[in-house]
Amino acid sequence: FSSEGEKDSASFAQETGEFVANLVGRDLAEKMNRTSVNAPRGVNEFVYADLAMAPSRLVAPPRVAAAPAALECRVTEVFRPKALDGSPTRAVIVAGEVVGVHIDDAFLTDGLFDITKAGNVARLGYMDYASVDEVFSMRRPRWDKD
Repeated sequence: FSSEGEKDSASFAQETGEFVANLVGRDLAEKMNRTSVNAPRGVNEFVYADLAMAPSRLVAPPRVAAAPAALECRVTEVFRPKALDGSPTRAVIVAGEVVGVHIDDAFLTDGLFDITKAGNVARLGYMDYASVDEVFSMRRPRWDKD
């Protein structure tokens, strides 16, 4: 995940080495957006956004109880991009490896997580978001076979 500025989610992930990526649908979008508030350090964003917490199994941070899916992760790298002139930017990128997965059975189709059914929300930039309402597949070409 990325953060514009040192938000609690980025600093806590760096300090603890763990985070949870919650996949939310349109029904949780407004509450998810509330968690981006520029609150003082230590303000519980779950409480502020009126989101119920659920315990994780393999990492300490809790997950969003109502999220269709959540990925428990351990930090592998924290990256701070630089501007073209080499000066630091405010951006923080946290990468991690998934060590645990929670999926609400209501969002499974043929044993796989159905992102269309979940209506996953993605941040596009500015104030824009998208929710998944269609998925299609394409086979990737192979140089030696196509």
